[in-house]
Amino acid sequence: QIGELYMIARHSQQESGNGEGVEVVVNEPCSDPTHGEGQYTEKRIHLHNRLPYWVQSMIPRVFYVIEKSWNYYPFTVTEYTCSFLPRFQIQIETTYQNNNGSCENALNLSPDLLAQREVIDVDIALTCHHLVNQYQKQ
Repeated sequence: QIGELYMIARHSQQESGNGEGVEVVVNEPCSDPTHGEGQYTEKRIHLHNRLPYWVQSMIPRVFYVIEKSWNYYPFTVTEYTCSFLPRFQIQIETTYQNNNGSCENALNLSPDLLAQREVIDVDIALTCHHLVNQYQKQ
């Protein structure tokens, strides 16, 4: 849990600078009747200069993505919205489990949702070998 929080904070710091990157708006304790005590964070991710030039010309300079996250380790809910498209929203539920990915229903979905679910296996160790040179050496 501490390692996860450290890596998120470190990545945010590395990606920020010159008016771009991650701005932490709220970082405070929270509570949930199901998941217990946790941490709520709200961040603004400023991306304007990272977009293609043709996209930059169509959107305002104040474009950013809002990330709201409720971290009740090992369960996390993350919600993304966009300042430019306020009706656009993505919500991601994540659970961390001490296994090799063999759990069939990690999020305890109902039978109806479980039948609709599509599982896509991603092996980042093998499929992202071309990214090795992009990692910062310690």
